[in-house]
Amino acid sequence: MVTDAQFRRLMKLMKTEKTMAAAAAKAGMDEKTARKYRQATNLPSELAKLHTWRTRPDPFEAVWPSVLPFLENNEGLQAKTLFDWLKRKHPGRFHDGQLRTLQRRVKAWRALEGPAKEVMFEQIHEPGRLAQSDFTHMENLGVRIDGQPFDHLLYHFTLTWSNWETARICFSESFESLAEGLQQALEELGGVPQVHQTDSLSAAVHHLDNPDVFTQRYQALLDHYGMDGQRTQPRHPHENGDIEKRNDTFKTAVDQRLMLRGSRDFESREAYEAFLRQLLAELNTGRRKRLTDEIQVLRRLPRRRHDSCQRVEPTVGQGSTITVKKNIYSVHSRLIGEKLIARVYAEHIDLYLGRHFIERLPRLRGEGRHRINYRHVIDWLVRKPGAFERYRWHDALFPTSHFRMAYDWLKDVEPTRASKTYLRILYLAARENETAVDEALRRLIDRQMPISFEAVTQIVTGQPNLFPPRDVQIDTVDLADYDQLLETIQAVA
Repeated sequence: MVTDAQFRRLMKLMKTEKTMAAAAAKAGMDEKTARKYRQATNLPSELAKLHTWRTRPDPFEAVWPSVLPFLENNEGLQAKTLFDWLKRKHPGRFHDGQLRTLQRRVKAWRALEGPAKEVMFEQIHEPGRLAQSDFTHMENLGVRIDGQPFDHLLYHFTLTWSNWETARICFSESFESLAEGLQQALEELGGVPQVHQTDSLSAAVHHLDNPDVFTQRYQALLDHYGMDGQRTQPRHPHENGDIEKRNDTFKTAVDQRLMLRGSRDFESREAYEAFLRQLLAELNTGRRKRLTDEIQVLRRLPRRRHDSCQRVEPTVGQGSTITVKKNIYSVHSRLIGEKLIARVYAEHIDLYLGRHFIERLPRLRGEGRHRINYRHVIDWLVRKPGAFERYRWHDALFPTSHFRMAYDWLKDVEPTRASKTYLRILYLAARENETAVDEALRRLIDRQMPISFEAVTQIVTGQPNLFPPRDVQIDTVDLADYDQLLETIQAVA
């Protein structure tokens, strides 16, 4: 087949060569072919006829009318599913090699006669106008803290014009996580964009039957920073496209950096947070110029943060517990009957009695969980040891595994006095030092010695001669084995 380049060369050579044969030879074609193209006004590619006819019969022509209703009523139906259905309906008529033929026919029908596909409309972004944020799950990256799986999310924030981004660790898609993450992002950015957009988060957006688009708390947060709010339609995450894309690319960057690091285990949460901050700083390096232009049009931050906590007022029950956000927490027994003020943040709860701060509790994740501190109730458990065995939160009163092992040993040796003895030991831990009591129990268990309140007290108070010193003998190391190993390595090298 003659190419367009050969045709152009032939037309040029015909002006300089004496004969058609010479021009054709130099253009790389037969003289007869050259005469054919001599009078042509179009390129060979323009003269070629499009192949629109079949070279073999269509095996699905007869059954196509039965296939068509399935395609018209089910947009996601795959050609492979239809092919399997046809083989069951017409045994022996079709073979596996014809699957590709059906796939091409289904593909062509959808392109020419099928339903219209959703159109993505590219948006024009302006500096300082729009910020988007979202929560993204990080469990599949396998991050571990001190050897334990660290199941967490990230609150992820980005500016759509410069693509500057930041993130904050959180554990739920709550309003508190949204408010703290958004405010930290704005403070780190040093300004406020005109619009903040999220998807249809329940923490920010009402259900469709509510006349108000945003919740009262989220609207108050927007008003505090002078931002307008936008939300995507339910089940349309692509409308939050920039942050959705950044979620994927950032998680990929984290995964790649973890591979380079050689380990997904961090000694502490602080070390993992430092790792994320370093990665974010590197990713934002290439966005400095556009970010500088964007910062110039951002609005000023307000003088103070918006209070992102939720205030509830639980009353302390007779069990010395309160219920906050469907979870149960213990407080000191002297507060029984009092109405407290609980300020609920994303990761902790601050308790007040009037204006007096009581304590800060780690916030439990999820619902239906409990956090019982034995120090809150041990005073009365010691007086009522019979209540311990069937206490609802019985398993929460073992601070460490050694306390549990000690109680199990006492149950086996002196079942009638086990609860009383254990509670006295627990009371000692509350009044003296839990770590010292735990160490005392470990020593007694390791040496298989009887466990009693008196024995534990002796160790905790540091009384001498409770355990006689042991003689430790260390055998002499023969260094000749190491010399032989080094000689072997040198010989191999």
